[in-house]
Amino acid sequence: MESLKPHKGFLVSLTIFTLFIALAETQSSDTLTAYELLEKFDFPKGILPEGVQSYLLRKDGSFDVYLGGECEFKVKGSYLLRYKKKISGQVKTGSLKNLRGVRVKILFIWLGIGEVVRREDELKFYVGPFSATFSVDSFTVSPQCRDGLILEA
Repeated sequence: MESLKPHKGFLVSLTIFTLFIALAETQSSDTLTAYELLEKFDFPKGILPEGVQSYLLRKDGSFDVYLGGECEFKVKGSYLLRYKKKISGQVKTGSLKNLRGVRVKILFIWLGIGEVVRREDELKFYVGPFSATFSVDSFTVSPQCRDGLILEA
């Protein structure tokens, strides 16, 4: 039985070492802001409004982004966008799919934006079978919520 003691100590040390490595990897990925992470996936940071509180990115590319509350702002002076407190979807380089929590007002109706695709210097926003294309340059700066306020959820 005495020969098992070093093995137990080794296993404990190995377990602690593995936990430290996992913690270090988690902390290094957490150092990126949601805006920097967007840029890593070839999107301009300005497609997210100011005020991101936190985010979660899973290995499969699914994500959740949390704002301080609902947020509204205009894009190019014509489209009114509304972001819910929680935005979720699937991200890969140049593609945001299965979006939930982002809506656009067209006439008097709020419709969900389901997908955003980057092609060269343009972003194409899909609302059902319809789409609108904007220059990437329109999203270089993160917009402030309407009147500079976040609507409390």
